[in-house]
Amino acid sequence: MAKPVPEINAGSMADIAFLLLIFFLVTTSMDVDKGIQRRLPPMPDESQQVEAEQINKRNIMVVLINSNDRLFAGGHEMHITMLKDKVKEFLTNPANLPNLPEKRERDIEGFGPVMVSRAVVSLQNDRGTSYNAYIQVQNELVKAFNEVRDEFAMLHFGKKYNFLEEDQQRIVREAVPMNLSEREPREVKTRRRR
Repeated sequence: MAKPVPEINAGSMADIAFLLLIFFLVTTSMDVDKGIQRRLPPMPDESQQVEAEQINKRNIMVVLINSNDRLFAGGHEMHITMLKDKVKEFLTNPANLPNLPEKRERDIEGFGPVMVSRAVVSLQNDRGTSYNAYIQVQNELVKAFNEVRDEFAMLHFGKKYNFLEEDQQRIVREAVPMNLSEREPREVKTRRRR
């Protein structure tokens, strides 16, 4: 007579499979696609929409990128390395020039009255603009806003923006708003200067 084959205890197999599944979920990393981080403002009410349509032309800097990845800011062609400084000058208008954005006094809760620029940077790219050129311009625009915020934070709080407390960061954001508008891509026509 042959020996009986012992049965395999399958009750613990499910437990082992579950533990292996948990182990692999914990130890593996998932690649997360990253995009351009933007926090959108809340939906404006009807009175704010009317105000948005009446922006003074001196308060808008139009930044264009054509299909050849040539950059135009404020009506002049420029190299990408000059964009950040041009935008910073536009945002701050240190000499209160009449062709640069106007400022208005705003009372910021927990801080007091501050002169806030009404500047808006409007980015317009061509449908043929390369992704690389678009991202480079986005980076320079964000750098300009961040540097202006850092300068304000250093002047009033003695620290850069990233090292401030949450309430201080809110004050800086209200004093230096990131008014960055992006228009729908289109065919950008630019004339050559002779």
